[in-house]
Amino acid sequence: MDKKEEKSITRPPVVVIMGHIDHGKSTLLDYIRKTNIVEGELGGITQHISAYEVIHSPLNSEQEKKITFIDTPGHESFSKMRERGAQIADIAVLIVSAEDGVKPQTIENYGGKIPFVEISAKNGTGVDDLLSLINILAEMENFKGDKDENASGLVIETNLDSKRGIQATLIIKNGSLRKGMIVVVEDSVCSTNIMENFLGKIINEAAFSGFDKMPRIGAEFKSFKTKKEVEKYIREFDFSRSDLGDSKRSDLFPPEDGTKKIIPIILKADIAGSIEAIEKEINKIRNENAEFKIVQKGVGPISESDIKTISGGENILVIGFNVKIDKSAVELADKRGITISFFDIIYKMTEWLEGEMEKRRPRIETIETTGSSKVLKVFSHTKERQIVGGRVLKGRIVLDKIVKIMRRDFEIGRGRIVNLEKAKMKVKEVEEGTEFGMMIESKTEIVEGDVIESFNVTQK
Repeated sequence: MDKKEEKSITRPPVVVIMGHIDHGKSTLLDYIRKTNIVEGELGGITQHISAYEVIHSPLNSEQEKKITFIDTPGHESFSKMRERGAQIADIAVLIVSAEDGVKPQTIENYGGKIPFVEISAKNGTGVDDLLSLINILAEMENFKGDKDENASGLVIETNLDSKRGIQATLIIKNGSLRKGMIVVVEDSVCSTNIMENFLGKIINEAAFSGFDKMPRIGAEFKSFKTKKEVEKYIREFDFSRSDLGDSKRSDLFPPEDGTKKIIPIILKADIAGSIEAIEKEINKIRNENAEFKIVQKGVGPISESDIKTISGGENILVIGFNVKIDKSAVELADKRGITISFFDIIYKMTEWLEGEMEKRRPRIETIETTGSSKVLKVFSHTKERQIVGGRVLKGRIVLDKIVKIMRRDFEIGRGRIVNLEKAKMKVKEVEEGTEFGMMIESKTEIVEGDVIESFNVTQK
């Protein structure tokens, strides 16, 4: 046995709670940790990944064992966040409602070794058996860690706090993290000045603040004791194996491909996971002649710099999800006539976007001929009006309608029927095969043999 194996000790398992919306994930965690988050959730949906540590004492045992739980959203929009939770966790608990049965979000994570326990999170039936089963599985898998090593693990969430700056929630999979150590996530660096647990208490692990830039969620983090070690790690880090996309700004004037109207969106949200889910929902909103494009996105409140990129006449939608707006941004938006829309529930935002797409998409004008008549005789002609006689060849000719004046199959002008007579009686319309007289307002001179066409214009 080498020295590293000697120093390794059993670590608590990281358990992800998964399943469809309203199948009881949050209720189960609420029962386990004896705190109440269910009633405070917006629309009944947990919209963030959260991590909680609990202590379980198995029946007939005085030994206490820690379990770290990750709660993930069940709404279909948050599949990326669930994937991240599953990748970070050692054990997955899949909640399936006895009433609703299997859902797409259940199938999405199905696989592996699957023991099961019947539980009721409302009255606690079977919950202790579930925790015992988790501990048994953890013992079988023998999850190990070395407390003497520098902490390493994964980023499960990021957000921007107005007072503390960029924050990240991390799961430590090995080692220890102490105040003053430096955490590195790819090209993001943070000194561990403030460390809190999920209850907001100052501790030595879980959540950290002060990153110099937004860390990528799902990325691996490392910790170091000195800046020299950090500089060496960054120099040697292979950035080609990471997914470092620009999370802030792309082209504010996306080119249109000639067939579709591009509707640009500036999106600000509370956490990076929300942006992921919103992007997924926006990509589902489709129209044959219009599409949305997120041209700028970021975590945190809507700022003056976000609005400065927009001039008054641009067709840009500015959306804030679970965020506020700076006072200077409000003043600038009012000055430039820019509307900013705020939401805290994703499906309400998507319903609004569907309506905006319908309003903003380009319309295709279709002209449908409803009647045609041949001019048999011209009775009088002035600068603005002409009286002619004719016969309806097809369809019907209607009073007060705009008509096309056709000559040898080409439109030479348009006019409006201001008077229509049949057998010297004023009428509102004449039908196929009927001879009639009419007065047309038009500057185009009409001659015998011309065809007068009545038509409707529709937009699709």
